[in-house]
Amino acid sequence: MASIPTPPVQPDDVPESYVGLGAEAAERRARSRGWATVRAVPPGTFLTMEFRGGRINFQVEDSTVTRCWVG
Repeated sequence: MASIPTPPVQPDDVPESYVGLGAEAAERRARSRGWATVRAVPPGTFLTMEFRGGRINFQVEDSTVTRCWVG
């Protein structure tokens, strides 16, 4: 029987702390804090709703993070 995969580590981080940062600075900070996947999307982008541990999402307008959430 195959083993159950181990989910990525969910860093202990505050998503709201990324709002207002430049997109590149936010991505560098997120990766340095241990996020396995960093996703930046423009407003209104259609996204799937599945939760993915270890992923942080940024909504980016004019190169600035305007919203941030995990999963």
